[in-house]
Amino acid sequence: MSTLEAALLEAALQKCQEANLRVSRQRRYILELLCQTGEHLSARDIYDRLNQQGKPIGHTSVYQNLEALSSHQVVECIDRADGRLYGRRTDPHSHVTCLDSQRIMDVDVVLPPEVIAAVEAQTGIRIDGYRIEFFGREQQS
Repeated sequence: MSTLEAALLEAALQKCQEANLRVSRQRRYILELLCQTGEHLSARDIYDRLNQQGKPIGHTSVYQNLEALSSHQVVECIDRADGRLYGRRTDPHSHVTCLDSQRIMDVDVVLPPEVIAAVEAQTGIRIDGYRIEFFGREQQS
């Protein structure tokens, strides 16, 4: 596990402690996988990968643990038409989805203050945060 992955895992474990979530062996497996891969994975992907790694965990356990972890903002949950995906980041960030591979990448985007002001003026709502979804295809060289 890299230094970054270890730091992300430590932060996730700290969030569990702050939320009074017990860190079972299965929860730790899930958190380690998400921190190591950096990908957005379905519950099925998580189940398959953990079992392939020799870390036995049941379907129900994966779903229950992901629900608990996402409801306490320990992991990110993205609802898609074809199901939920889970990721390691819970801080404010945006996403880029590759329409060819369906891969989702985390990106940090900061909008200029005048864009935020324009949205507030149009809606009458004070903006506290935002998440932008980008969609595209890989550029050909």
